[in-house]
Amino acid sequence: MSVMICGSLAYDYVMVFEGRFKDHILPDRIHMLSVSFLVPQLRRNFGGVAGNIAYNLALLGVESEMLATVGDDFDAYEKWLEKCSVSCRYVERIENTYTAQAYITTDLDDNQITAFHPGAMGFTGSFNVPRDAGVTLGLVGPHGRDAMIQRADEFAAAGIPFIFDGGQAMPMFDGADLLRFIEKASWVVVNDYESQLLEERTGLSASQIAARCRAYIVTRGGKGSQIHADGVLHEIPVVAPDRVADPTGCGDAYRAGIIFGLERGLDWPTTGRIASLIAAIKVAHHGTQTHTWSPGELEDRFHATFGYRF
Repeated sequence: MSVMICGSLAYDYVMVFEGRFKDHILPDRIHMLSVSFLVPQLRRNFGGVAGNIAYNLALLGVESEMLATVGDDFDAYEKWLEKCSVSCRYVERIENTYTAQAYITTDLDDNQITAFHPGAMGFTGSFNVPRDAGVTLGLVGPHGRDAMIQRADEFAAAGIPFIFDGGQAMPMFDGADLLRFIEKASWVVVNDYESQLLEERTGLSASQIAARCRAYIVTRGGKGSQIHADGVLHEIPVVAPDRVADPTGCGDAYRAGIIFGLERGLDWPTTGRIASLIAAIKVAHHGTQTHTWSPGELEDRFHATFGYRF
């Protein structure tokens, strides 16, 4: 099975404000906001949906390709991906642009203020899903609005089953757009907030969405996840992380677990539990691509957590 991940590659600049935004942002002065936050801590992480999912798939021993666009500043990220055995064959460089950049400031209450520059990501629609790459499973993740529609159309036209993962791009689509994604996708994966938006804009219930695809998967943070498939609701328990260091990227780790289960032909309860475990491992590490494991270690931890082996 060859997996094609369509989504973003980005640099994430994560800053920690050692205070609380609410103490500096006055509600009666919000119309004339001008604030500055001292951030003694700064990390540059390799991120983006495509990079994060492909990184986790490499740890799982699943080969994948990324269809994404990057800027002139991609060298450091590319070297990292090559070190991690992640292919950049279909990553296109756009001259005189930056790779997408996210500037994230977090306060002591875990509130976040984020500025996002799409940069080269805005050119993703200039390229097509390759017909000669032997792709047998795809994922349409958040990037440019028109590019996401294009990717879904290309996968559907080629008869390639794919996951629709709208993520933070969901607000860009109206109900008609989202209905078309659901009808074309084989699997739909969202978090609990996105599921509410999806159901409100389409007018469909969870069971109705599930009836239009092979599975409708909803992650719910500390409440675990739900997989609606074949008329059955599978309740997937959350796995307690060793510590809560950084939740950023845990959704991408979960999605890699789903792809792994599909690639292996595993049942939904096992697939969901693998995804939940991988997400917990990621939460215990700062950054989205700093966690690691060996195949044997993952299987042993799965057995210790759930009492059986996959």
